[in-house]
Amino acid sequence: MYHFQTVKHVIHGPDSLNSLSDKLALLDTPLQRVVLVTQNAMHQLGVTERVVAQLEAKSIAVTVVDDVEIEPTLENIEGVFRRAVAPAAPDALIAIGGGSVLDAAKLFAVLLTNDMPLRDMLGIDKVPNAGAPMVLVPTTSGTGSEVTPNAIVTLPDEELKIGVVSRHLLPTLVILDATLTLGLPKPITAATGMDAFTHSLESFISTKANPISDTFALESMRLIAGSIVEAYQQPGSVQARSDMLLGSMYGGLALTAAGTAAVHALAYPLGGKFHVTHGVANAMLLPHVMAFNMDACAPRLKRAACVCGLARETDSDEVAARKLIDQISAWTATLEIPQNLRDFGVAEEHLADMAVAASKVTRLMVNNPKALSLDDIQQLYRCLLP
Repeated sequence: MYHFQTVKHVIHGPDSLNSLSDKLALLDTPLQRVVLVTQNAMHQLGVTERVVAQLEAKSIAVTVVDDVEIEPTLENIEGVFRRAVAPAAPDALIAIGGGSVLDAAKLFAVLLTNDMPLRDMLGIDKVPNAGAPMVLVPTTSGTGSEVTPNAIVTLPDEELKIGVVSRHLLPTLVILDATLTLGLPKPITAATGMDAFTHSLESFISTKANPISDTFALESMRLIAGSIVEAYQQPGSVQARSDMLLGSMYGGLALTAAGTAAVHALAYPLGGKFHVTHGVANAMLLPHVMAFNMDACAPRLKRAACVCGLARETDSDEVAARKLIDQISAWTATLEIPQNLRDFGVAEEHLADMAVAASKVTRLMVNNPKALSLDDIQQLYRCLLP
């Protein structure tokens, strides 16, 4: 038996953000005050002002919040909430930005309706009440946060990232407007794109994979494999950007249905202690973890390779799986993603503690098709210390 739940409404298409004010009726609640969570890049591109104008034309008061950190800490989320979000008493939240902005808005929404500290929400199904209505508009093609029940925060004191997982984090409305991603810097295009591919591939080989997650994961990988290099090398390609945005959303739906696995578990200590951005950490680890997993899921890796156009049905499982792993490595090189953890300050003496931290992310480790010992985890990190 599989249980799948996602957002109520998805609007997709170039310039679809222009329909925002009309689509607010889908929230089914009167709106007098709205908090718009965004980032400085949206100000510079004129997006914030365009959205505020749409809302004010509907006589909706807008409070703009733009000081959510990249990869926000628990303290940052709670501080911004107390300082700016709670006093605005919004009827709904609109978030326009990357994964950190979307995750922050999801947390603000449940903080508004649950009288409890954010720390008590960490984990699975610990949020009692539904949050304030939300509209999420991603501007990167990576996290898929717009359609997941997850939000990630950093705990500096524990040198780890951890998630809040709750159906109450799902928004009412998602708008996918590829034109908002045209201005993405190349490093962000690369890291977020590989993050999205990681979501889909890990969901596909997850021990919790099912027909629902497989459908989204396979289509996500097909779209991303066919567009990630073009999106990186030709950033003005609306078609490539649109495929990446859809692929990212499908990846979010896949992980919602099946969950990610060891790549994400190993990535969290890199982000929590060494501030390696989430997408970069996933991209660095992905080929090595898949090579480790290969003997436990080669037929699945073959199916992924075939849907990406990298292998033929006549290839053996192992040959096809190796083609996929080799292509992932080739993508990270083409996309100029770092490959050496020493560049981030990681040294051999850090590996034991990192392995322990990763092993504690049992929510994800149990999804991996092959069990990892502490020595296995250290060896995977060691692959990135040439």
